[in-house]
Amino acid sequence: MRIAFNRLGDASPTYFNSTESIIRIGSNPSLNDIVLSNPYVSPTHAILNRNGDTWELTPLGDNEIIVGQSAVRMGERAIIGHSESIEIFPFTLKIENAVDFAGDDASLDDQISRLVLTIHRDLLARLDVEDADDSRKQSDAFLLQLEHDIEELARTHGFESPESESVVMHSAAMQTQGALLRRLIEGRHDEVKSNELWTRMLTSMPDMERTLDEWIAEIESELSVQKSADLSERIAQIERRFHDRWNLLCGKRKITGRSDFLRYLAHAYVKKQVKDILFGYGPLEDLIRMPNISEIMVVSRDKIYVEKNGVLEKSGRRFVSDDVTVAIIERIVNRVGRRINTAEPLVDARLLDGSRVNAVIAPLAISGPCLTIRKFPSKKMLIDDLVRKGALSRVARNFLQACVLKGCNILISGGTGTGKTTMLNCLSDFIPDKERIITIEDTAELQLQKQHVVRMETKSANLEGTGEYTIRDLVKNSLRMRPDRIVVGECRGPEALDMLQAMNTGHDGSMTTIHANTAEDVIQRLEVLVQTAADLPISSIHSQIGSAIDIVVQLSRLNNGRRCVSQITEFVGYDKSEQVLRTKDLFLLDDETDDAELMPTGALPSFMSELLARELIDLDAFYR
Repeated sequence: MRIAFNRLGDASPTYFNSTESIIRIGSNPSLNDIVLSNPYVSPTHAILNRNGDTWELTPLGDNEIIVGQSAVRMGERAIIGHSESIEIFPFTLKIENAVDFAGDDASLDDQISRLVLTIHRDLLARLDVEDADDSRKQSDAFLLQLEHDIEELARTHGFESPESESVVMHSAAMQTQGALLRRLIEGRHDEVKSNELWTRMLTSMPDMERTLDEWIAEIESELSVQKSADLSERIAQIERRFHDRWNLLCGKRKITGRSDFLRYLAHAYVKKQVKDILFGYGPLEDLIRMPNISEIMVVSRDKIYVEKNGVLEKSGRRFVSDDVTVAIIERIVNRVGRRINTAEPLVDARLLDGSRVNAVIAPLAISGPCLTIRKFPSKKMLIDDLVRKGALSRVARNFLQACVLKGCNILISGGTGTGKTTMLNCLSDFIPDKERIITIEDTAELQLQKQHVVRMETKSANLEGTGEYTIRDLVKNSLRMRPDRIVVGECRGPEALDMLQAMNTGHDGSMTTIHANTAEDVIQRLEVLVQTAADLPISSIHSQIGSAIDIVVQLSRLNNGRRCVSQITEFVGYDKSEQVLRTKDLFLLDDETDDAELMPTGALPSFMSELLARELIDLDAFYR
């Protein structure tokens, strides 16, 4: 792709060649790909973003940009039509070959994405898919017609032409790998949920499916998948070695992209991709089902990253366009009563399984919609699971259990993605069943398996700007609800003061989380949060903290991605004479390596005698 640009009055243009999907334009040479040196041009004036087979322009500077005959201003977005010029006074730019970029160098995934995008657009024009009610979308007649239409459109766009043989081969491989992974994760005869009837393939052919079963069995045998008991390791084996085995199998059976079997698989793959966009979460649908993926991050439509075992890597998936990405985001947030639009371009929400979602769209997200999903584990993590994973020692586990039973106020601290909510869930299991618990969260994630739990979630303001209820509002209200314990998902604002006051007024055993890097940093973090609620002297804040919080559990993520408890510290109390908040480290990692273990420091908590008197802990075990 080439962009020609010239200043008003110049005889010949300057050319910029690029294969990138994002191009920055402005006057600052260090920030931009195309540098337009002129006082009328902002340091970063605009961004060109390739979306499918078109280019879109988003102005970022103060001065308007003329695209064709239309003026485009900051925060708006314009699609660059064929042969349309872009005027950034006093320059004129023109994209050459803006549509024709699907040559020999384009990846197979890119070609499939373009086909899916084209079919999706044609379907929206042909069927009233978006207007159909849920019951009709789940009906066999509707889904069968939809699958026939997808296959017809694929053929119309040359999916079975001789030139597309490599694309057919790749699509068939992806369908087979997906089927193998789904069977591994969900089981061969997993029942389809009532709200996911659209996932059924009604045009499936029994003889072709039997052949697919044979291929999967042979590939599974050659990969020795069943030898590993760990599901995550079995998935990793398939992802690493599948395509080599697929190519060998195709060669051994002398089968090509022109065979009826591979064409059947390829069409099934395209049908699934289109249906996932229409009814599910698009390319994220399979990622959400993968148990070895803990986080999904959409950076832009063609860059989707995942976190596996604490390590970030590219997923190989992509959205077919920004419009589809936004549609998926809207589907997610609408299902839980939230909204996102250009007036409110940022939202926190959750999936129906409880997974946490954060989404940002234009004008805040200038390179396309961004989405982050922190997955909710299908099976509730128990603290003994954390011990087996090496996240904490057995002795530390028993000590924390004793602290919860005693009624210590516990604050769980750590950075993003260190497992604070998981630890909060685990510690809540130790709360006696007879106690009344009130949970307060921005987005409901806690899974308290207790009889007497009142769950509350914050609410955003309505379109009129009223009806908002914050965590602070809910904490204040919870004090009128006769709680034994208050559990707040996260303190990150003025509610910290109300939480400290609740802990100081008879609600022992309450718990919350906070963002901080060490137990010592927790003090400074709480100072800042409390002062957003009231202008109090530091000594008064320290006194409140010292009398309110008993134990800080510090979580960290090590270099190898392992999440673990790195520190357990007691807040002993505020020393008025020294004007300092006394702390005592009870457990620390024994070194700074990736294999470090959480060990007792030898210091005993100030309430150790009470733990021993109530037989909540074995003193000898404390030092093993």
